[in-house]
Amino acid sequence: MSAPAHRSDARALLRRLFDAAIASAQPALCVPPHLPSPPRGRVIVVGAGKASAAMARAVEDHWPGPLSGIVVTRHGYAVPCDRIEIVEAAHPVPDAVGMHAAERMLEQVGALSEDDLVLSLISGGGSSLLPLPAAGLTLKYKQAVNRELLVSGATIGEINCVRRHLSAIKGGRLAAACHPARVLTLLISDVPGDRPVDIASGPTVADPTTSAEALSILLRYRIEVPGPVRELLESGRGESVKPGDPRLARSEVRMIATPQLALEAAARVASAAGIAPHILGDAIEGEAREVGRVFAGMALQVAERGQPFGTPCVLLSGGETTVTVRGSGCGGRNVEFLLSLALGLEGHSRIHALAGDTDGVDGAEEIAGAYVGPGSLARAQEAGLSPRHMLDNNDGHGFFKALGDSVITGPTLTNVNDFRAILIDSAASSAARR
Repeated sequence: MSAPAHRSDARALLRRLFDAAIASAQPALCVPPHLPSPPRGRVIVVGAGKASAAMARAVEDHWPGPLSGIVVTRHGYAVPCDRIEIVEAAHPVPDAVGMHAAERMLEQVGALSEDDLVLSLISGGGSSLLPLPAAGLTLKYKQAVNRELLVSGATIGEINCVRRHLSAIKGGRLAAACHPARVLTLLISDVPGDRPVDIASGPTVADPTTSAEALSILLRYRIEVPGPVRELLESGRGESVKPGDPRLARSEVRMIATPQLALEAAARVASAAGIAPHILGDAIEGEAREVGRVFAGMALQVAERGQPFGTPCVLLSGGETTVTVRGSGCGGRNVEFLLSLALGLEGHSRIHALAGDTDGVDGAEEIAGAYVGPGSLARAQEAGLSPRHMLDNNDGHGFFKALGDSVITGPTLTNVNDFRAILIDSAASSAARR
């Protein structure tokens, strides 16, 4: 079977791949197999992230005994629970609601025994949703640093290193507060490499990085460092919980959903449609527009040379790119990637692509991503749009909205990072259509 014959067919197939990736990471599917046996003592459920409320619901639906707790999720991502309190807070720039939820979370786990169990439900977005400042800092300082980091071009690993060292709950501090209770953390990964310490900045995971590293990151990206923040990092008072700390001896981590598993789910859908899938990587990072340019070159090599893959095929990838914001447009890393990709493809007749964030939000917009096809640049020209100028202005959402090519999912209740699919038709199919 060859690739879809029309733009609408190609777009529909790409959307099915995206939906399959999201479905594979739904908490109702991936949480129940990892639930432990009930302990002799109490069960406290805590958590944070865009999937945390749906994870809490899955726990309630399958837990045989009493439990209580609190989880915090992004506005619009709440799922009703009967025994676990669900709090909605701001993301990506944190707010006081998330800060107070973190305080209450620490209070709930602060007087437990060896017989008790803390079930920690952590997913992407939790860093912003648990913004409790370290002693001596205010939420205002954290908001300012976080806002600048998000537009600096820093990688998610660098951003989370800073967050851990300005926090009273991240970097293993939540697990330390649970001691001597057993802690089981269920993780839905949204970070390249699936590093537990970077998922929500690792509230229940030992952190090998240092305050000095966090300060060097801020200086490297020329981010203004408020006096109290600098003092905290230079003095070492912001040091996180390190590997080997005895308070984490009874803390266990299980990875229950990952970008790789999501890509594999999409690959199965492609294979069923007769399209050969090729997973290029689940941890691709870099400046979004540069990644778009590189992927355009790879797609053109496949389309024109049949190297390294024959057609029809689909190139799948995940990870988390970055955007150094220089313009004033409305964008996100996935639409920035796609706009750069489109410019590199120059309207190639046999290449279609979709990119989106599996949490349903690319940047600050309630839009997951977008679709690009052979006619995208021509339609933009007819509409009086300049794709190159809009890329320079970081206005990917403005571009794709104008073309009607935005991809909108609504809250997906999960987050396994970015999803990219480039569909390359065969020359024979293209010739047959002509």
